[in-house]
Amino acid sequence: MLNRKNKLLLLKLLSLFSVVRGYNILMIVLAQYLASIYILSPNFPLRKVVFDVSLGCIVIASALVVASGYIINNFYDAEKDLINKPNKSILDRIVSQRFKLITYFILNFLAVIVASYVSFRAVFFFSLYIFGIWLYSHKLKKVPFVGNFVSAVLAITPFFAVFVYYKNFETVIFVHAIFLFLLILVREMIKDLENVKGDLTQNYRTIPVIYGARMSKICITVLIFLTLIPSLLLIISFDVGDMSYYFIGCVALLLLFLGLLLKAQTRVHYVWLHNILKFIIIVGVFSILLIDVDLVLNRIL
Repeated sequence: MLNRKNKLLLLKLLSLFSVVRGYNILMIVLAQYLASIYILSPNFPLRKVVFDVSLGCIVIASALVVASGYIINNFYDAEKDLINKPNKSILDRIVSQRFKLITYFILNFLAVIVASYVSFRAVFFFSLYIFGIWLYSHKLKKVPFVGNFVSAVLAITPFFAVFVYYKNFETVIFVHAIFLFLLILVREMIKDLENVKGDLTQNYRTIPVIYGARMSKICITVLIFLTLIPSLLLIISFDVGDMSYYFIGCVALLLLFLGLLLKAQTRVHYVWLHNILKFIIIVGVFSILLIDVDLVLNRIL
């Protein structure tokens, strides 16, 4: 049996894990490695990619910065989240705001130290990334559409770091990136509809707050149709192996998403729409394996 002190420590660890969204960070790490193996460096020996210390440092630095980003975002959104996500906020508040800020600075410092192993350019890149996340959390997230756009850019930045490292400029990679960016942008705009009550109370100038839910739905619909373009290109014009089945499924789910969006009225409806997008993104990470199911085996042999 755990004593009171150990229970409190366990609760604080769970609270910190909730604040930094550890499950999201694990998915980002996995996605970076899978993208490196299957998309960015398909001709490299598997061992060279997996045990590449510089790549490992980029992935670790990305994870540290993303974790610190979730902390600073949680810090600024504490009052809003208390309205929109009361249950999660109770868990998050077990860790004090002071401790969150200390952890934020420690994680950023460690990220820069890890990046310094790669190069000075990596240090500069991650320093800009840290500043961008802070600027978004402090100011930009309250600006209609600009906040959504910047949030989507920041979300794909870890993949951009790996992309720059491998200097692979094939068109198919840009099409993948556009698909992911648009999907995340739609998710950010759905989150605004989902959290409109807290945003309105805390004076966040999001699209639903300023222009209403109808305008927000119109913008999302346009973005969904734009997302269908890279999806269809990846099915028809590029060789993505069996991952084409994933994109066919995406087209079907996005069309279903549009139908549900038209009927959505309550927060519960928007939460379901958000979950559909999260499902598409998570399945997309694992579907990278379908690009070439024999790739890992062949590279090991």
